Amino acid sequence: MERNTCIAMVPCPGLSHLIQFVEFSKQLVLYHQNLNITFFIPTLGPPAPSIKALLTTLPPNITFTILPQINMQDLPNNILLATQMKLTVKHSLPFLHQEITSLTSRTHLAAFICDFFSSDALQIAKDFNLSSYFCTSSATSLSFCFSLPKLHHNLTSEFITDSLQTVDFPGCGVPLNVKDLADPVLLGRSTQTYKSFLNACESLSSADGLIVNSFTELEAEAIGAMNMNSTFVYPIGPLIQTESTNQLNESECMRWLENQPPKSVLFVSFGSGGTLSHKQLSELALGLEMSRHKFLWVVRVPSQASSSAYFSGQKDDPFEYLPRGFLDRTKGKGLVVPLWAPQVDILGHVSTGGFLTHCGWSSILEGVVNGVPMIAWPLFAEQRMNAAMLANVLEVAVRPKIDESDVVRREEVARVIKMVMEGNESLQMRKRIESFSAEAANALSEHGSSKKVLSSLVMKWQS
Repeated sequence: MERNTCIAMVPCPGLSHLIQFVEFSKQLVLYHQNLNITFFIPTLGPPAPSIKALLTTLPPNITFTILPQINMQDLPNNILLATQMKLTVKHSLPFLHQEITSLTSRTHLAAFICDFFSSDALQIAKDFNLSSYFCTSSATSLSFCFSLPKLHHNLTSEFITDSLQTVDFPGCGVPLNVKDLADPVLLGRSTQTYKSFLNACESLSSADGLIVNSFTELEAEAIGAMNMNSTFVYPIGPLIQTESTNQLNESECMRWLENQPPKSVLFVSFGSGGTLSHKQLSELALGLEMSRHKFLWVVRVPSQASSSAYFSGQKDDPFEYLPRGFLDRTKGKGLVVPLWAPQVDILGHVSTGGFLTHCGWSSILEGVVNGVPMIAWPLFAEQRMNAAMLANVLEVAVRPKIDESDVVRREEVARVIKMVMEGNESLQMRKRIESFSAEAANALSEHGSSKKVLSSLVMKWQS
């Protein structure tokens, strides 16, 4: 009996990374129903409720195995989120090897796809002689990673600490300020975090292809630059969630939006785990109040670590950290909800006119698809690179200025809100992002660029 064609996928820990893999897989099996896909999910702790909810949406021919939990004590203390994710995958490799051995015994395993931070898993693909691919987010950040081994010798500590310096690489559109580079690079080339990141970048060239959740019309320069280097780049996006899998605060948010004028509300969210310091939280609140614009804000307990809520939930009441009287003074003008909101539904609502975002790639794509201009407020990882692209290359966002203490003051918050929500500059940004929104829909249409790329990939695997 002929065995089914199967694709193995290894996302790295974290909800946003898993969402990208899930949406990619759903597209694959929607149009190619003879494919089976299996996720092998490394984990540092019990799956969060949001991850469990996401996994319940999988169709029958997409299955998953949550690999045994890694002991937190096996990881170094005080490491960056990216390093934590990469080490979690590395420590999971013996379990992954067992699972792939079992899978190859009962199916035709045609391809092995991993996240950028799952790069250590590529060795398993080589052990089983499998075609291997990276599935990543933005083509621009990927182009930087692809270029980093060549840039490496110029990235001295002095270069990195000089914020006036810029770095240029194929596909970046405009020279990038050094302070906007990814976190591991800013730590300096002598650190273990940087060496681990460089190793992952070097492994990109050993894969059979790079799958990016983007589309040619959005990142033509970066995609073209990598293809010029004989790299097989497959833009298959924009793939985003079409509906929220978490119902927390959903009815309250949507009911409130229904009573607001079209394009009048600024949606404020820092993704699935981004957090602000207490000082920054207060300044943001007072800036929202000062702007006099309507807003819907997803607020979390403050922390000095900008990614503190990424893996673990928060138990304190975040409202206790807001400025005294803020909720009373903004009642009717704004809605503040704790921890979570149905972002996809909110961005697609007619009342939403702007998006203050941490510039995670999934959030950016959701803003682009829905044609919502943005305030780019990056926190960690590669988000500053994404913010620079949004503001300086695509010109669909504005970036607030940070003072000498790394805080965006309330006056600056109010200023950028007004830039996005009112006036001629707002209109121009809206026109540009609505144009990208139309091109995004076309890319995923029956004869669109991304749909053609997706079909060519499947044909390659099935042959």
